[in-house]
Amino acid sequence: MTATDHALDLARIAAQAASDKLASDILIVDVSDRLAITDCFVIVTGANERQVGAIVDAVEERLRLEGVKPVRREGERDGRWVLLDFLDVVVHVQHAEERVFYALDRLWRDCPIIPFVDAASPGDDADGSPAAAATGDLEPTPSTDEADTVR
Repeated sequence: MTATDHALDLARIAAQAASDKLASDILIVDVSDRLAITDCFVIVTGANERQVGAIVDAVEERLRLEGVKPVRREGERDGRWVLLDFLDVVVHVQHAEERVFYALDRLWRDCPIIPFVDAASPGDDADGSPAAAATGDLEPTPSTDEADTVR
């Protein structure tokens, strides 16, 4: 059995929402052959508790726009590993240390990995729109020489 198209779509939407909030190590795993309770895991990393919270909020909001609400939300108090259960898709947002310690990637390594391509292009600004790059509102990065003189 493989993940349904609906589950794969939701997983990619969740992954993109996480990416838009600068999540790293984004992984979509098809666990449908191993688990009867869900089709996909989306596993992402946040650099700190605040970013974990922002990623969780973005994923929940984006999927709500698709008409899907989580049936369960766990771990929010500590902000180290938050789980959002959307039935067909379970999203794990982990602090970097938890990601290494619990190693979900290794635990589910025998399951198929679903490709995820970030829809944001390199010229996009933080909110995913190319407006800043197109209008020249971005400040140039100082050269090595300039950075040395600023110190």
